[in-house]
Amino acid sequence: MMTAATDEQVQAAAPSSIPSGRPFSAFERMVAWRYLRSRRKEAFISVIAGFSFIGIMLGVGTLIIVMAVMNGFRTELISRILGMNGHMIVQPLDGPLTNYADLATRFSAVPGVTMAIPIVEGQVLAQGFGDASTGALVRGIRADDLTKLKSVSDKIQAGDLVGFASGSGVAIGSRMAEQLGIRVGGTITLTSPNGDVTPMGMNPRVKGYTVSAIFEMGMSEYDATIIFMPLEEAQLYFNAEGLVQSIELFVEHPDAVDTLREPVEKAAGRQIFITDWRERNRTFFSALEVERNVMFMILTLIVLVAALNIISGLIMLVKDKGSDIAILRTMGATSGSVMRIFFMTGAAIGVTGTIAGVVLGVVVCLNIESIRQFFSWVSGATLFDPELYFLSQLPADMNADETVTVVIMALALSFLATIFPAWRASRLDPVQALRYE
Repeated sequence: MMTAATDEQVQAAAPSSIPSGRPFSAFERMVAWRYLRSRRKEAFISVIAGFSFIGIMLGVGTLIIVMAVMNGFRTELISRILGMNGHMIVQPLDGPLTNYADLATRFSAVPGVTMAIPIVEGQVLAQGFGDASTGALVRGIRADDLTKLKSVSDKIQAGDLVGFASGSGVAIGSRMAEQLGIRVGGTITLTSPNGDVTPMGMNPRVKGYTVSAIFEMGMSEYDATIIFMPLEEAQLYFNAEGLVQSIELFVEHPDAVDTLREPVEKAAGRQIFITDWRERNRTFFSALEVERNVMFMILTLIVLVAALNIISGLIMLVKDKGSDIAILRTMGATSGSVMRIFFMTGAAIGVTGTIAGVVLGVVVCLNIESIRQFFSWVSGATLFDPELYFLSQLPADMNADETVTVVIMALALSFLATIFPAWRASRLDPVQALRYE
């Protein structure tokens, strides 16, 4: 039995409201907008539409935030890792590197190479005030090279490199200084297992050095473990007088290190073994890339679930609006016009949810560190502990291409979700719809 006509049906029957033949006409947009508005008898449908909107907004926003944070991690880690370590590491195959000064000059002359730094490295036990001690990596480096290494020389927190240049001081990270209770001018005692050979065996080498500078790179692993020592002093300390273990090369374009292998080998004039930053950190960056891709797929499911809510909401709306569809069809509205009306109704939820999600993601990314500090203050716990993570701040680096990809994906899922319910509405038989109303 047919019920009394609603206000929308009466207005639809008016001569001025006869549907236009143009796709997405003003009439179609008006009807689609009225179906979006909440009415008392359609409250449950409106609730479903609201949850769909919230789901898409949260899904898009979360995707943008997570991708930005992971990009920020990768960018910051690469910049800090490459700022400390060379892009290419040259090691000898035919004997010790005794002509390192000449080789460094020749490598620096290779087009594309910005700096060549001879390095002596060794593991030590560092002791400071009282019984405080920690493991450390000593890097012997020339004073001029350390000055050129801007990731360190520009990050001096206390002291200066004058004492280092004179060969009487070392530079340590801020977290190491904090752990050992050392300030500029204090003494750090280094113990190496490879010391002097005696008839009783190998004696550990223990020596104290004055701390002339404290740096803070912002990467907790380096700030807590690295000690820079003048090259000649490091050679004496590690029994490597007159030689170095490797020469680290810094290049203009780190992603194009393969093109420099042959010129560097020719400049060496001897048998050398070359490794680059990608090989030394392959496992680390591969894990980051896998995690990033998996997180994208998992978080996409949030948007997919919200899109399925659009389907259920539209199917219920089509069922509720059977008489309206029948009247529209008897007035001359085509099945395509009905399909477009319900398509716009569902697509509006997806479009507005996506826009709101983008706004949410951008706002959070721009204030990510302030938000982290706020929740740390509220919870009373450290949410991003630099001791567990490599960085001292939570980074967020939004990528325009990724953001566009997220938006396109969300809109595509939303539009696809509206096709089936809209198609069902367009195939609804007017006679059957009126019979069962």
